Amino acid sequence: MARRGMTSRQAIFVTEYLVDLNATQAAIRAGYSPKTAAWTGPRLLAKAHVAEAVEKAMAARAQRTEITADLVVAELAKIAFADPRDLMEWGPEGVTLKESALLTADQAAGVAEVAEGSGRTVRLKKHDKVKALELLGRHIGMFKEKVELSGGVDVDLLEEARRRVTGR
Repeated sequence: MARRGMTSRQAIFVTEYLVDLNATQAAIRAGYSPKTAAWTGPRLLAKAHVAEAVEKAMAARAQRTEITADLVVAELAKIAFADPRDLMEWGPEGVTLKESALLTADQAAGVAEVAEGSGRTVRLKKHDKVKALELLGRHIGMFKEKVELSGGVDVDLLEEARRRVTGR
């Protein structure tokens, strides 16, 4: 069923876009031509009624799952600012992991994997601290990507260029 002001294929595109936030793949899954999907997906997102439907659907999903930006940022912060001394001790005698039952939830959040191998060797893998810091930095606007735009995007001009390239 089409949402108000949209074709049924556009409504499917909105639903498919929420799967992975990939406009090209969403266009293909919604039935648009794979040959032109790289143009079609972004063109659909540029349409006000489609963008509004995506925004509303994302807000509804966030409310339904109770996942907020604050929760995501808090989890990233646990990873980014984790101190390895909270998880293990090391010295001349070697490395010893602290008992998992003694770790707080915040301390345990930084652990990606614990594995025991042959000879009782233990491997502790933590989540990527640098990536978490990068994501937090982006969230607070610390890293600015330089994008220059002069004027708005002319969808008709993009469509004309696509026709020239594809011959259709």
